[in-house]
Amino acid sequence: MKLYSSLLLLVSATVFGSTLSAQENGVTKEIELGSLFTSGNTEEVSLNFAGAIDIIEDDWEYNFSLDGLYSSSESEVKGQRLYGVASANYSFTEDSFFLSRLAHEDDRFSGYDSQSDITFSYGRGMLQNISNMELTLNAGAGVRWSRLNNSDFDEPIVRLAGDYRWTISESAVFTQELSAEAGSDSNIYRSETGIETEIMENLSLRFSLKIKNQSEVPIGREKTDTETAVTLVMRF
Repeated sequence: MKLYSSLLLLVSATVFGSTLSAQENGVTKEIELGSLFTSGNTEEVSLNFAGAIDIIEDDWEYNFSLDGLYSSSESEVKGQRLYGVASANYSFTEDSFFLSRLAHEDDRFSGYDSQSDITFSYGRGMLQNISNMELTLNAGAGVRWSRLNNSDFDEPIVRLAGDYRWTISESAVFTQELSAEAGSDSNIYRSETGIETEIMENLSLRFSLKIKNQSEVPIGREKTDTETAVTLVMRF
């Protein structure tokens, strides 16, 4: 029964991706899914999923992404998280751009009810003279809203971020994303490391490690969360 559930999830993701692929040119879609189900002496369920849509129109690039985690053991929920990001990127030169970014995270076990932020940044592309590598750096400022015990509070933040991509071969890509959001009350650091290898056209296998550290957390919560995953990635 658990195996059938896994297959059903994969088929559903494929159908959803096929529906998206009917969109116009200049739109890239990506769906990522990994799951683990066990039964018998141990009843465990683990599901990692992510989706992204990139839209390019002249000098504008829009990105919408959502990733999540759900895990349970012996019918008790151990982890439940959703993290969504929407951004608009305007290129005013070949290598420079202005980025507006809105993010929202709902992590059931972080201690916070939810956290959101909006930032405006200047960015620049690097490593243009290296054909198989890309590096993008951006820096900006904004505001973070946190909800804790049904009360809201906000704080100004400064955000620094970098994205690195190395095309190792025709079928393998290494990526590294780093960000730091320094606020007046707490700092949030994120790292996502991934290596992806192509299995067949539009289908890849991805190994990833995500780390999040928050300098100030509610009592009884850990400051650092890590996620290690092996997932299938479908692109359309």
